[in-house]
Amino acid sequence: MRFETLSVFPQVFAPYLDESIMGRAQRKGILDFEAYDLRHWTHDRHNTVDDAPFGGGQGMLMKPAPIFEAVRDIASRGDAKPHVVFFSPCGKRYDESCAQRLATLDRVLLVCGRYEGMDERAYELADEVFSLGDYVLTGGELAALVVIDSVVRLLPGALGDEKSAEDESFSDGLLEYAQYTRPADFEGRRVPDVLLSGDHGAVDAWRRRSSIERTARWRPDLLDGATLTDEERAFAREATRREEGECDG
Repeated sequence: MRFETLSVFPQVFAPYLDESIMGRAQRKGILDFEAYDLRHWTHDRHNTVDDAPFGGGQGMLMKPAPIFEAVRDIASRGDAKPHVVFFSPCGKRYDESCAQRLATLDRVLLVCGRYEGMDERAYELADEVFSLGDYVLTGGELAALVVIDSVVRLLPGALGDEKSAEDESFSDGLLEYAQYTRPADFEGRRVPDVLLSGDHGAVDAWRRRSSIERTARWRPDLLDGATLTDEERAFAREATRREEGECDG
């Protein structure tokens, strides 16, 4: 899969993407990545990419001309047209289903804003606009890294263990179950006995219940959309009631 970014700070990507799982994915040919500098598509001596907004207001806006020229030029390269993604607080909330969908594509171009945002006309170029959440970042570079990381880890061979991504939080609409490692007893806090039993069926059942309980505690909003049996849904309702009772107490 090929990821490309368009940014005024293209140098920020390599320190993260060259390390750990992302770096290994590149070395194995699973991830092909290139960062483009938006200033390469400017034509004044100062390589200007921003200007004051019409009508007044705080800050500066990214000009449409360099973005249009850059996206059109980048899209013309190679055989496959890129799926163009912009970031904005107005965009669709990015979640695991978005990552799974992007993981099926061959080429994705992530366009990173800066300053007070972009000239509204630039969004005409976007196939999709994402928001990571209800907060504002100084630029889209961090958002782009989040998207790349969340997508690449879903690609076959990226994690090494093909089952790793299947057991993660949100893979079935629930948070991941609680996990423990050595020592079995840490300052009087014991690992649940079932995890030490060697009974894989019992461990799987405990993990499923743990996943439901943790979702009820931390993200009860996810339960309505989760894939649950009738028995599990009843267990989820009881777990939610317990959590609400503890909070009230």
